[in-house]
Amino acid sequence: MTSLSTPLLVLVFAVGAVATWIAGVALSRTTDVLDRRFGLGEALGGVILLAIAGSLPEVAITVSAASSGHLDLAAGNLIGGVAMQTMAIVICDAACSPKQALSFLVGSLLPVIEGSLVVFVVAVAVMGTLLPKSVAIGPVSPASLLIVVAWFGGIFVLNRVRTTPGWIVEAPGASPGRRHRRVRNPKETPARATGSARLAIAVFALAAAVTLIAGVGLEVSGSAIASRAGINGVIFGATVLAFATALPEISSGIAAVRLGDNQLAVADIFGGNAFQVCLFLLADLVAGTPVLPTAGDLDTWLAGLGIALTIVFTFGVIARPRHCFARLGWDSIVAVLVFGLGIAGLFTLPH
Repeated sequence: MTSLSTPLLVLVFAVGAVATWIAGVALSRTTDVLDRRFGLGEALGGVILLAIAGSLPEVAITVSAASSGHLDLAAGNLIGGVAMQTMAIVICDAACSPKQALSFLVGSLLPVIEGSLVVFVVAVAVMGTLLPKSVAIGPVSPASLLIVVAWFGGIFVLNRVRTTPGWIVEAPGASPGRRHRRVRNPKETPARATGSARLAIAVFALAAAVTLIAGVGLEVSGSAIASRAGINGVIFGATVLAFATALPEISSGIAAVRLGDNQLAVADIFGGNAFQVCLFLLADLVAGTPVLPTAGDLDTWLAGLGIALTIVFTFGVIARPRHCFARLGWDSIVAVLVFGLGIAGLFTLPH
């Protein structure tokens, strides 16, 4: 593919992005159906399956980049993707309500727990970048293992809080929507592709295959485009590539807020970000060497940006800004400013 002309590479990248969007929407709908039919969310194995289904573009890009030696692209997409995908909350906020901010309507502290888990695993990833390659368990960095352990611990705590909450939270005027995707939304229109469990499984498998192929296409074409344009792999992976892989989250988030599932829209984005960082373990295994120690100042900067944006929105969920300005709550406005400054600062660092 690297022998193709630049216009054809751009076309391949665009087709891969569109395919990722369409397949991601199909995965989201079918995983909901499978969750309801088989109670997958009740078991830890089901939680893992649903998390992987939502992160298949990142899985494909991680495997492709790590196997081809593009470790900077893999690290940039995994760490930088947290910041880009967190900005999907801004788009959901704009699509939610012209008068009330999304964080005002959430009315639940579950997204705060998930946001705290994102901050924790990204902080561990930053610590892992400081470890020398010699500090490893086989081909795996101890930080990569700790991230996965922390994610499992966070999922356990979240399930415990959902089933036996220790707090009674009052949020006047809130409209959180469903607490679980396994509960069908009465506003949701059943799709033909999800009419039966057997058909949902077939659509899920097809969408997963399309997503994996599109992810490889995005990585290979994106790496070639970045190289020809003289763009640093970390910057490309954290911006353009991360935006392409965030398209399914944006689509499902917009669909969720339009159905009134405001809590799920925010929680799904945070949950996807937390699991995404777990893919460093997969990157280590595929590359045969710890990937985190290869990260540089750009990755550290992007990790800090992801943490800052996550904290902004967790503050918003707690403080609950009531009014909107140009369809955005103040937390979304602050996030846009922080993201803009973060990306501008990225270009001032040595590449």
